[in-house]
Formats: sequence, C-alpha cells, structure tokens
Amino acid sequence: MKWLEGLEERLAADGLEHWLPDVVDACREAVAPGRHGDLPRWEQALAQLPDRITDELDATGPSVRIGRAGELDADEQARLREALAELRPWRKGPFSLFGLEVDAEWRSDLKWDRLAKAGLPWSGARVLDVGCGNGYYAWRALGAGARRVIGVDPTLVHMMQFAACRQLVPETAIDLLPIPAEALPEGRGEFDLVLSMGVLYHRRSPIDHLAELIRRIAPGGSLVIETLVVPGDAGTLLCPPGRYARMRNVWFLPSTALLIRWLERLGLDDIRCVDETPTTIAEQRPTEWMPFESLASALDPEQPARTVEGHPGPVRALVTARRKTTRKKSADTPAVRNAARETRDHGR
Repeated sequence: MKWLEGLEERLAADGLEHWLPDVVDACREAVAPGRHGDLPRWEQALAQLPDRITDELDATGPSVRIGRAGELDADEQARLREALAELRPWRKGPFSLFGLEVDAEWRSDLKWDRLAKAGLPWSGARVLDVGCGNGYYAWRALGAGARRVIGVDPTLVHMMQFAACRQLVPETAIDLLPIPAEALPEGRGEFDLVLSMGVLYHRRSPIDHLAELIRRIAPGGSLVIETLVVPGDAGTLLCPPGRYARMRNVWFLPSTALLIRWLERLGLDDIRCVDETPTTIAEQRPTEWMPFESLASALDPEQPARTVEGHPGPVRALVTARRKTTRKKSADTPAVRNAARETRDHGR
C-alpha cells in the first residue's frame, strides 16, 4: 500500500518512536491480503487512478480540492470517476478531485464550520483525529494550519478513499492508520489537539474513552468532542435498549450538561459547548456517492423530531476543553476509574 510506505520513518520523525514497531505492524496486518473480501477490488480501483501527481491542494473551503479542473483529459477523467465510484459509499465530504465533485452523504463542511467557531489554535499544531473516517477533517485541519495530522479508523473503505486522495497529492502532512484507537500505545501527551467526532456514543465505556483521549493531549492542549446528545440536565443519560436511529452499537447518549460534568470530573479546564444542532436531511442524505438509506429513513415519518424507535431525534453537541498545564487532577484517578466501572456496568 503506497499510502503506508515510509510510515515508520514519519512516526519516528514525529517523536512517536514508542509507537514502533507495533503500530506499523498492526497497519500492515490490517491491509494484508485476505483481511477484507473487497480489498482486491479497492486495490484495483487505486491502480486505475490516472497517473497524475499534483501539489495543488486547497483544504480551506467547504470542498477539499486536489488538482485543478481541466488538468485531466476525457479518458483520465472517466478513469478517475470510475475508480472513485468503486470506493463508495463516501460518507464524509465534499471533495473535489481534478474538478470531479464527490458529494458525500454528510455535508461535513457544516460541522467544520461549527467547529471553527471554537477558535482553536490550529496553527502549527500536531493533531490526532480518532475515528477519522476518510480524513475529511484531517484535510481541513491541515488547511487551518496544523503542522501534522494523524488519524485512526479501522474501516478499510474509508482508508481506501484517503489512499486515493493521497495518491493524487502524496506530499502531505497527513497519515491515516487503518486501526482502532485501542491499538495505539497508551497516551503520553503527544498531541496539541485531539478530535473525537461522532465516536463517543459507540463506546461501551465513554469515561474510559475520554480518559484515554486526555492522556494523549499535551498539557495546555485541547480536546474536541462531537457526539449525539439528548435533552435534559446533568443527570440525563439515554442507553437505548436496541438500535438508535437504525444504528447498531449505540451505547450512551448523555445530555450536554452531563457530558460537561464528565469532562469536569476528568479534570479538564475551559470546557465550552461550542454548538448544539439538530441533524437534518439537509446535512445527511443520500447522494450519487452514497446511494443507500440515510437519515430520512431513520426518522419517524409522523414525528420527524423522533427516531423510528421513538427516541429523541439526533442532536449533536460540539464541546471543547483544555488539559490543565499543571496536573492537579489526573485523567486516571480512583474516582474516574470508579465512574468508568459504573458506566460499563450500566452497558451490560
């Protein structure tokens, strides 16, 4: 896999020698032959991409733009479209590759605009994006001035989409790793900014997830949590008995007030709810590049403010917090361990 070539050297240059060799070995194992039935098809799609390399990259606008429209001839443009179509579904976007507009299921630019209101110090930052998908937010972080972005996500089709983009513009300070965050060594405060966008509600123990994220933040660095929330006060928590909005593996949906309390208990500072917005079909919908069921099919047609299961409809909160520069409180105190144990017990 071209996009993993030189990974060991890049991690070492980042001061992440303690990730070696285990992380690199895990990445190579994740994309080894036979690991996924669609892997040969995706590899063929990557091989079909036009043999073009560009240094034309603009990740400052709604669409991540690689290359310029008109650079490819008609045959190359057709090959590009066919190759990218083989990598569907495109969940996060939009992207514009040599003028080909990839309109993903999510208008991820809207979420980024909400995040931009936080005024985070992107310039020169080293960023970790946990559950990074195909890397849309990693590209936008780079466009905002980040020095280096590393993302982790075990969903291989998302990695193949990033690999396609990386193949067209190889000289970039982004690496996405096809592994879960749990495969990384324990955090040592290596990153200035840590993002967890749409991950928390998939965790059986949200407190453990938050604590591990905090361990990866340098003192004075920032955490970004974007997650589904429910209405209520600091004592409100929804644990769906089955699916939520037709999604499997949804464990805990806190109120925004409870999420803030969790972060306070974990010893973070300057905790702010930057935004709280209902998700609508204008932001998440089927497209040519994601032609399957989307949000509309997960909402009650008679009461669109509720899910088909009868739960409150999807509302997403975006919360930022800062790790204290002095470690008066730890992200792994006995109280936090007890809270994590209680949360796990509720999820059983």
